[in-house]
Amino acid sequence: MTGPVLELDGVHAAHGGIAVLHGVDLVIEAGRVVALLGPNGAGKTTLLTVAAGVHPPSGGRLLLGGRDATGIHPRELARAGVCLVPQGRGVFPNLSVRDNLLMMTFTGRTQEEIEEIAYARFPVLGTRRTQPAGTLSGGEQQMLALARGLATDPAVLLLDELSMGLAPLVVAELYELVADIARQGVAVLVVEQFATAVLRIADRAAVLVGGRIQWQGPPGRSLHAELSSYYLGSPT
Repeated sequence: MTGPVLELDGVHAAHGGIAVLHGVDLVIEAGRVVALLGPNGAGKTTLLTVAAGVHPPSGGRLLLGGRDATGIHPRELARAGVCLVPQGRGVFPNLSVRDNLLMMTFTGRTQEEIEEIAYARFPVLGTRRTQPAGTLSGGEQQMLALARGLATDPAVLLLDELSMGLAPLVVAELYELVADIARQGVAVLVVEQFATAVLRIADRAAVLVGGRIQWQGPPGRSLHAELSSYYLGSPT
């Protein structure tokens, strides 16, 4: 697939009657990494859950491959190729690496196929296959979470705060893996509060403030100026 894979068209969303997103337009293309940046409370995670079908929009449309996917159950979106890797790594700590991967056989792939994909992409997981996931390092747990997501053969990969709690060198390694995934044709949307690592691999960036996209474009000096103003106070 080429061109737009996932689109948010004038999306509004609310929590408990409180508006969080206000008419968001965002396009994620095949083979591209889009970094969604912004301060705490901007609505980034809400946007991501709307894109995954987990949180219903109160207005606007969600388009998948150009078709209206608004209101489709998240399970059906997942089967259609939308994969969400949530904040907090999303692995089962008491289960082994193999058993964490086994749970992805609902996609229709065999455990052997899933393990082959996972260990080819993340060789360290192959050496830890019988180890409880909770005893892996933070970076290895993120690799396992990514491996579980890739087992679905996603068209769209949605990542929430991949860097949380990890050392900068580990974060840089993980984002190189994400860039490689995008080069395979996957559309990637990454939510991050800390921009430096993801901007090294991002093709485009969007800055979300107060539930509105305030800036979109390729990473560069103008983006860094925007981030400074929005993170530190009102834009000039």
